[in-house]
Amino acid sequence: MNKPLVLVFPGQGSQILGMGQDLYKGHKVGRDVFDEVDESLNQKLSKIIFSGSESELRLTSNTQPALMAVSLAIIRVIEFELKKKISDFVEIVLGHSLGEYSSLCSIGSITLRDASILLRKRGTAMQNSVKNINTKMSAVIGLEIDQVEEILGSIDFKKNDLCEIANDNCPGQIIISGTESGVNEASLKLKDLGARSIIDLNVSAPFHCSLMNQASIELKNSIESTNFMKLPTKFVSNVSANFEDDPQKIKELLIKQVFCRVRWRESILKVKNYGVNKIIEVGAGKVLTGINKRMKLDINLENISNLKEIDTFMENNKGIL
Repeated sequence: MNKPLVLVFPGQGSQILGMGQDLYKGHKVGRDVFDEVDESLNQKLSKIIFSGSESELRLTSNTQPALMAVSLAIIRVIEFELKKKISDFVEIVLGHSLGEYSSLCSIGSITLRDASILLRKRGTAMQNSVKNINTKMSAVIGLEIDQVEEILGSIDFKKNDLCEIANDNCPGQIIISGTESGVNEASLKLKDLGARSIIDLNVSAPFHCSLMNQASIELKNSIESTNFMKLPTKFVSNVSANFEDDPQKIKELLIKQVFCRVRWRESILKVKNYGVNKIIEVGAGKVLTGINKRMKLDINLENISNLKEIDTFMENNKGIL
């Protein structure tokens, strides 16, 4: 294989105040990315990222373009330093939830401006779709996906209550999402039937469940009217957990992804079975690297979140870059 690297891009939960600031201050190309995102959104999102409040950054309409901006600043700096496109040395890209937009932008399928605008619209639609509903997401630790599916299927929820699987992250870590009372009821039963723990997540909306149907409808026209270019690199979808290369099909999957399960475990297994030997997380934090480690993949795992780690990445991989 000529391009043995896989890049993965994080979703919500990886954000932290100050992320990407060294890229902004320490490299003109990194700063240009944040400036372009600010201009695209007609808002100083970079100010919120670097010196805002945690509650501001946690609003999903801010979190989504912010995480993408950090990932793309890293990508652009790497491309500048190597004088190569990411697609020249990367075999596969994929992202977790909003990270799909980062992954597509990293290989030039969508522009940075379009990715910024779509993620702002996506986040705003997600927030607005549950304005008057008490909602919740929780991590279920210690049960496998089929066990959680069976237990949720056995619960007779009250009218208007629901709890669904949002993310199949890795063996023993499943994220559930829905109404607050629905998730609470499910959590009690999951705990009774063997879950080691249930961890409530600090998020602003119940992502990847049917409460997001309206958000998907609101996002549909924006995605359909955006130009998605031919992919120069393989891409694995969260929804299909399969390789996708048709831009129109990818648009349809991104629309569905708002309310569909993130099939991360299956997606990473698809990548492993392809025969790659290194997965590199690009963006804030190390959430995906931690998840992937729990899968015991026998694949080298790295992450890049700042300028120093860019240098380490280029040094460690100079034989194949």
